[in-house]
Amino acid sequence: MRLFVALAIPTEVREKIAALIRELRGADTNPKWINPDNLHVTLKFIGEVTPEKAVEIGDALATVQTQQSVVVEFREIGFFPDARRPSVAWVGIHSAQVLSDLAGEVNRALVPLGISREEKPFVPHLTIARFKETGLSPHLRTEIEKQRSREFGALATGEFHLIESKRKAAGAEYTTLRSFRFAPEQSKGSRP
Repeated sequence: MRLFVALAIPTEVREKIAALIRELRGADTNPKWINPDNLHVTLKFIGEVTPEKAVEIGDALATVQTQQSVVVEFREIGFFPDARRPSVAWVGIHSAQVLSDLAGEVNRALVPLGISREEKPFVPHLTIARFKETGLSPHLRTEIEKQRSREFGALATGEFHLIESKRKAAGAEYTTLRSFRFAPEQSKGSRP
């Protein structure tokens, strides 16, 4: 089983990013554009494990807690490593420290199971395209520059998910195995 831990994205945000991907794909079909149905905020990529290990992982993740929910804004478009030689195009994720803290707690919970802690700093983003060849076509560069500061909406949640990724000919297929509440429920009328 190939697993990862993630936050789900609201339908409204997903639809706005899907519209962006359609527009950018119209400018250049060469990058591998991500299926918007597969977008999620990854907290931890776990990798291949046995079904028994998946149960242990789920039990460990059930212990993860934070003092507050995560509030995230999806906005802006950028590249890794940079716009001159892009390997990935992304939509930015802007959040308070609690999102990084949550990713840290997920890591902490999994280390006793032999799952390595992330060495790189947590940089939340949504990958929207992968580039086989570095360099943007002039037409795509122009379109991205026009869209660079676009906003896609927000997410407020106190729940994350353990997800299985199955590789299929048509692309990855994701199945949520378990969901976990990590923050106290908000009372009606209060905001996370």
